Amino acid sequence: MNLRFGILTVSDRSAAGEREDLSGPALVAAVEGAGWQVSRKAVVPDDFQQIAEILMDWSDSGDCNVILTTGGTGFSPRDITPEATSSVIERDAPGLAEAMRAGSLQITPHAMLSRAKAGIRGKTLIINLPGSPKGALENFRIVAPVLGHGVQLLENDQQAEAGHRPGRAL
Repeated sequence: MNLRFGILTVSDRSAAGEREDLSGPALVAAVEGAGWQVSRKAVVPDDFQQIAEILMDWSDSGDCNVILTTGGTGFSPRDITPEATSSVIERDAPGLAEAMRAGSLQITPHAMLSRAKAGIRGKTLIINLPGSPKGALENFRIVAPVLGHGVQLLENDQQAEAGHRPGRAL
């Protein structure tokens, strides 16, 4: 399945040109390396309204099946990406965030400090990733194996259930 991604870097310093965005380009490379397409990308400051507006615009445009945000998921007072995401999603997808934290916890105890969120707006899956390139890539690799199936389900694709085995009767 050819997925279309939006990649949104949330960073005051990168948006101001004070620091190069390394996470966004790393995610672009990972997405394209998986054979998928990046249809939108941007860098914005840690500003609730700007984050929410882009998430809504990209989701509602139909250009993106999946939006990955990178940055703004920690404890800093300016880290508001999960709150902006919560304001635009229609349904939570907590298993994705739980899996990322569990997988990351095998690498670093700092995973416990992640406030990343995942959810659905329309037919678009929105996933918050950490701001560091290493953390963003590690977390992307954790969720990547289920993204195609998740998008099939969102699009109500009849083939989505083809790979499921029937359960055993009790």
